[in-house]
Amino acid sequence: MSVTHIPVLREEVLTYLNPKSGGLYVDATIGLGGHSLSILKKSAPKGQLIGIDQDNLALSKCEKRLKVFKDRLRLIHGNFSDLQDLLKLHEVSKVDGILFDLGVSTLQLDTPERGFSFQHNGPLDMRMDQQMPILALDIVNDSTAESLMKIFREYGEERYAKLIAQRVVASRSVEPITTTQQLTQIVESVIPGKSKNRKRDFHQRRIHPATRVFQALRIVVNDELKNLKCAIDAAVSVLKKDGCLCMISFHSLEDRIVKQKFQFYAKTCICSPKAPICVCNHQQKLKVITKRPILTSASEIDVNPRSRSAKMRVAVRV
Repeated sequence: MSVTHIPVLREEVLTYLNPKSGGLYVDATIGLGGHSLSILKKSAPKGQLIGIDQDNLALSKCEKRLKVFKDRLRLIHGNFSDLQDLLKLHEVSKVDGILFDLGVSTLQLDTPERGFSFQHNGPLDMRMDQQMPILALDIVNDSTAESLMKIFREYGEERYAKLIAQRVVASRSVEPITTTQQLTQIVESVIPGKSKNRKRDFHQRRIHPATRVFQALRIVVNDELKNLKCAIDAAVSVLKKDGCLCMISFHSLEDRIVKQKFQFYAKTCICSPKAPICVCNHQQKLKVITKRPILTSASEIDVNPRSRSAKMRVAVRV
C-alpha cells in the first residue's frame, strides 16, 4: 500500500531546531521519516539522527526511505515515554534537539486493518504498538456505560458522550462491536441531525461525528497523555544547554499538557505565592520561545488538510 506522507510545519521545525553538521538530534515520533529526511539533509555532512517509534511497520518503511542516510541514522523501536532509557541503551546521554510530532500517523490512518480511521472499515484495533495486549474493541465491548461515557467525555470532549455510551452498550448486547464501521454507524445514529428546531446540523460540522469518539479510544488504548507527560520530562533531562525542543500537537488535551509542562520548567520558583521565602530549590530548565503556538498556514492546509489542527510549541534548555 502506498502512503503519501507530508510532514506538518516542516519549515518551521527546521527554523527552530536549526540542525547543524556534527549535531545529534532525536525524532521521537519518526513515523515515515518526513521530518527526519529534512533534518538529515540540513545537518549534512556529519549530523546524526536517532529516530524512535513504537510502530514496527513504520520503522521498517522509514528504514527503506532513509537508507541513503544509514551511516548517520539510528532507528529504535520503543515508546517515547522511555526516551531517556532508550538513549542510554545506545550510550547517548545528551542531544542537541528533539522533535515530537504527536498523534496518529498517516500510515496508521490510511491502513484499514489498523482500525484508526472511521473513513475505512477495519477491525477496532487502534494500537500504535501492535505488541500491546488491549485493543479498542476490548474497551468498547467490556467497559460499562459509565466508563465509556467518561472516556468519550474526558478524552474526546464529546458533548453527546452519555448518549453514545448508552447506544454502544445497547448495540453490543445484540452483537459484539468489532469494526470501525459498526462504531461509526452507532455514533452517527446518536448525533442529532438538522431539524426545524435546530440551527446546527451536527452531521455537517467541520469534523466527522465520530472523530471525538475515535480520538478518545485511541488515547486510552495507547495511554497517550500519561506517556506524553513522561516524554517531556525525559526530553528536558537529555537536552544539552541551548538544545531545542519542538512539540507538535493535534488536539487541545495534548497542547494543554505541553503548555503546562513548558510553563513548569520555565519557572524559577514553584513555591506558594504566600510563602515568605523560596524553599523549593526548583531550578529553571527551559526557556519558552513561542509564547503562543505556531499554527499551520492556509496554504499548508490546502495541500495537507490533516495539518489544520496542528500546533507547535518550542522551548530551549537553559
